[in-house]
Amino acid sequence: MELNADFTRRVAVHAAQLPWVPSPVAGIERRMLDRIGDEVARATSIVRYAANSRFTAHTHGGGEEFLVLDGVFSDEHGDYPIGSYVRNPPSSRHTPSSRQGCTIFVKLWQFEPEERTAVRIETGMLAFLNAPARSGVQVMPLHSSANEDVRIERWSRDTAIELIPEGGIEVLVLVGSFEEGGENFTAWSWLRLPPGAALRATAGPDGCRAWVKTGHLARYSTRT
Repeated sequence: MELNADFTRRVAVHAAQLPWVPSPVAGIERRMLDRIGDEVARATSIVRYAANSRFTAHTHGGGEEFLVLDGVFSDEHGDYPIGSYVRNPPSSRHTPSSRQGCTIFVKLWQFEPEERTAVRIETGMLAFLNAPARSGVQVMPLHSSANEDVRIERWSRDTAIELIPEGGIEVLVLVGSFEEGGENFTAWSWLRLPPGAALRATAGPDGCRAWVKTGHLARYSTRT
């Protein structure tokens, strides 16, 4: 299966408007944003766990990165409430579940093969920092490496945003809204811009809080 697999093109998905698609596991459904492969896939998705649903134990050969959007996600390493950011590197293993139900934004098979560092951050416990030379913008750093930078950004109302990252950018709206390219992005809307493209956006009247990743799409600069 290929979905939004051309990484040289702008892609916008308003995930809140998509139907939920059942996964092979009862009680777990998905809204797919991009995908290359079938059940073992390089994929970006929003995944919903019904109360008391669970996956069997499995190993993430290509790594797993996720942000909890609502509810509480759990595995044998702990419970992760809304706002939790987790990176399970290649070769890691766990048994995911949710007692009360949850929704997560998840990316699979998008790690460097040699990466082995696990990350578990409860963002509700962290403060935003003012972004240098970016008026109206605050940043909460989550992860940084030679190939990618991940953070949550908070944009004040009506703030003009301009970013031109060399390696592309992904933005997922968490709260509020922004306008880009004549399109309005609200909660759970997702935008992916290829390397060399500029993000020129304007925060909505209530501002915007968004998950942002930059730099990581350089490896996909030609059609995959």
